[in-house]
Amino acid sequence: METHKMTPNQIKILEGMDKVYDKLIEFKKKMNSELVILKDNQITRVKP
Repeated sequence: METHKMTPNQIKILEGMDKVYDKLIEFKKKMNSELVILKDNQITRVKP
């Protein structure tokens, strides 16, 4: 089985997505609002 090497652009995109996720959780906590996620094929609202 071949291993797939990530390009520098793919690495930067994944790092950026991690930062956006962290900022989203921080914002939701600050505003005390629910986070909507898909869990077990059901839409679920959770408090961050």
